[in-house]
Amino acid sequence: MTKKRKRQDDFQKVKLKVGKRKPKADNATDVNFRTKGIRLPEQLKKDGAGPTTHRHLNIKDLLSQLHHYSGGVKQGALVGLRELLSLHPHLLEQHLSSVLSEVAAVFTDKDATVRAAAVRLLRFVAQCVPAERVAPFFPLLSAHLTCAMTHIVEGIQEDALRVLDVLLEHYPALLSARCTVLLRNFLELISQRRLSRAGKGSEERKVGNWALSVTPSRTITAQQWRLTVLTRLGCFLQAVVEERPTEERGALGDFLDREEKGHGTVTPVDLTWEEHTFRKDGLQVYENSGAQPAAPSSFRLRPEIEPGAGVAEGLVSVETVRGFAATLVPLLLEVWVEASTSEQGKTDSAHLLAPESMTLMYQVLTILQLLRRLTPERHQKEDLDAWFRSNYLNDFKHHFMKNFPYGLLEVAKHKKKGEMKRTKQQQQGAAGGVASVEPMALNITLCQVMVSLSSRPQGGEDADWLGPIRGFVRETLSSGVRLSSRHLAALLEVVWRLVLTHRNRAVTEELLQAVNVQYQQRNLTLPVRMLLLRFFSHLYLQEHQAQQHIGRSKVLSRWLAALPLQLVQLGSRNPHLSAQLLQTVQAAAAWRNKDLLHSLQTYACRLYDPQEGSVVLLPAESQQRLVELVYFLPVLPPELLSCLSRCCTAGRVSANLAASLVRLVHIRSSLCGWSAGRQEVAVSDVDYFSFLFSTLTGFSSDKLAALQHAGEDTVLPPTPLAPLSVYPTQPEQFNHHWVIVEEVCHCLETIGSRSQCFDVLQNAICKNLTGLQVVPDSMAAALLRVVSRLLDLSFLPNEVLLRFLSDCCLSLLSLLEQEQGVPDSAEKSEAVRGVCLAALSGVPRLLRLVLQSLHVSDLCEEEFSQLAQMLSYLLRQSQLRNHMLANAALLQHIIQDLTRYCQGEAQEQWLTDLLYCYSVTLSTHRGNLGIRDVY
Repeated sequence: MTKKRKRQDDFQKVKLKVGKRKPKADNATDVNFRTKGIRLPEQLKKDGAGPTTHRHLNIKDLLSQLHHYSGGVKQGALVGLRELLSLHPHLLEQHLSSVLSEVAAVFTDKDATVRAAAVRLLRFVAQCVPAERVAPFFPLLSAHLTCAMTHIVEGIQEDALRVLDVLLEHYPALLSARCTVLLRNFLELISQRRLSRAGKGSEERKVGNWALSVTPSRTITAQQWRLTVLTRLGCFLQAVVEERPTEERGALGDFLDREEKGHGTVTPVDLTWEEHTFRKDGLQVYENSGAQPAAPSSFRLRPEIEPGAGVAEGLVSVETVRGFAATLVPLLLEVWVEASTSEQGKTDSAHLLAPESMTLMYQVLTILQLLRRLTPERHQKEDLDAWFRSNYLNDFKHHFMKNFPYGLLEVAKHKKKGEMKRTKQQQQGAAGGVASVEPMALNITLCQVMVSLSSRPQGGEDADWLGPIRGFVRETLSSGVRLSSRHLAALLEVVWRLVLTHRNRAVTEELLQAVNVQYQQRNLTLPVRMLLLRFFSHLYLQEHQAQQHIGRSKVLSRWLAALPLQLVQLGSRNPHLSAQLLQTVQAAAAWRNKDLLHSLQTYACRLYDPQEGSVVLLPAESQQRLVELVYFLPVLPPELLSCLSRCCTAGRVSANLAASLVRLVHIRSSLCGWSAGRQEVAVSDVDYFSFLFSTLTGFSSDKLAALQHAGEDTVLPPTPLAPLSVYPTQPEQFNHHWVIVEEVCHCLETIGSRSQCFDVLQNAICKNLTGLQVVPDSMAAALLRVVSRLLDLSFLPNEVLLRFLSDCCLSLLSLLEQEQGVPDSAEKSEAVRGVCLAALSGVPRLLRLVLQSLHVSDLCEEEFSQLAQMLSYLLRQSQLRNHMLANAALLQHIIQDLTRYCQGEAQEQWLTDLLYCYSVTLSTHRGNLGIRDVY
């Protein structure tokens, strides 16, 4: 029987039996083990990717997402970049190149949301990064901007203008340097080249090679789109003009700040005449010399501009500007015609315009104004104006002056709610934030453009179209309407040009009277008041000599005559306006304007009032001008000299300025000694000496009378060592007065006869001061100073003067001993000591009288040491040694009395010092005289 082999299967089923343990599987895991955690802190740290956004994206991730095909991803990346850069500004410094290049690349993105996010990010970057940091990358930004402005998609063009707004706001200088390409881009936004040239010669030149274009697919009308483009073009040209390094700046009223052609910038030169007193050679003075003198020559060098710069590539000459204007001006005329005729069917009055048309026409005129100012040099401006006149004057007269002046058309329109919303959105998208224009602004700008085309030699030929402009200007200024500073500046520029063009006295009086009506209005704002003031001031300063009809204007003369009163009424309320008034007054006074000098003489006492006058209320620069005006006054009456003297001594003007005032009064007197090149004598000799004497004392008669009744808390009572009661002045007041005293002494020394001058001074002191019991220390020192400087050896002072001077000297020496250690009194003490020594050594018998007035028996114990210190100080001075030797007997008697009255150890030291100084001083003269002789 054959044995059957049992086949073995791969997967055999295991039979489980009840009650038996289930066998373990072959792949069973043994769970009998223990685990421990391993911590790796380094793995939890961030990698080196830097800061991230709330979506955990760093700057590299965000920049890479800008290359994504999805518009949503790119928009999110731009929003994330703005978030990241605002939280971490240092990233912008590190990745500025990458950020600018990637943002610029999406200017032409097809998705509008991406472009809007790019504009917002660019604005944020522009607010954070200065122009010098962006300059290396600006060519790339400009290239992408050019691509966006010339793109075929209308939405990209509109967003390109928003990018232009950002760059104009933050980087106008960088943008204006690349004006060559951008100006052409503006042309392509609103026009296109003509396919054929039908006209030839002048007709072709007037029509031009470009024609206005219309894009029906835009969401706004063609007129609204042109308004948007022309507004940006005006802003761009304004940036080009302002960033150009020329002498003229500012869009409005540039004539108010200009200097006469061919004149340099005049700067004052500080000259100290004392340094040139003894010079034999004269001073050389050059006409029109200033910081940058300029000769009236037509020769000009080439502009120093680096090659490759935007100006060199573009608007570098008049020919280049003409070429661009020849293309643009015909287009602007077409825009004007379309805007002016757009409302003809709605009203019978052709001069009434809708707000949108008025704004568009205003932009046309603004661009024409800026085109005139694109010339790199000022001397080229006249050539450009002549070119405009020869080519476009007839067109401008036909189109601009046809319905002048223009007004606003107000039509009530009832629209449905949805239509009103849609129209509002269209206007916001079209204008892009362009504000509406008032009729006044349009008419004034038109006057500016047209008046610039008028020519002085042909002023009579232009009377037909200048007449309406003159009438509009006259009515606007004379109506009494409050004008803004912007409108007024433009009107004043028109008046300036009309006055110079017509050269007619009647027309000049008519226009200036209209301006004067504006000037006489009350409660004008400061910018308006300054504009009117500068207009009259510059018109007089620059043109009154060259133009006879201006120099003989009665309106201008009345305006000049009213300036001193206005200066008095202003006071300290507006120092800037007062400074401008003073500049005009000073110039007119130097030119001998009779009306002004008469008015200045009338209000001189109010101007130089020491309490409320302009000379003490205005700043230092204006005070200087007011002091200089004293030289031009026809007469200096006693009342005015009294005010000037109190201004000098009141301390409300600087010491140097007060000294200059004293010097000017001296020059206007007959005693100054000048024989040529000076004003007529304005002050009598008696009034002149009275002025100097009042200024020398430093106190008026009323103040001196009040001091005689002052209490002991104000003045120091008299003592045996101080016969006069002294009023101690503050160190600042004393130092201020001392500068004036030196100037007064200098003026008195220049008078021919010293003996007569000293006689007058002696009589004045004896008559007015010797009876005083209270004397200010500054006045006492001043008297000692002037007497010591004026006293001649051939003239001896009288006994009354000597007694008074000895009392002053002794009182001052006693005051010095009491004021030792007072802060900030070193300069004062030095001046008092010096003047006392000079008087004691220079005035005969003064030292003897001082020693004779010292009575030791009248002193108290506290005054012994003071007297000893005073004598020791005098004995130590070398210039008094001979005088001390001459009065040795008096000095020996005083020292003997001191040694007899003073006993005890407390006085031993100062007494020993006195005896030592005495022995040293007299040892050279008397060898046998020692200390024992004194005892």
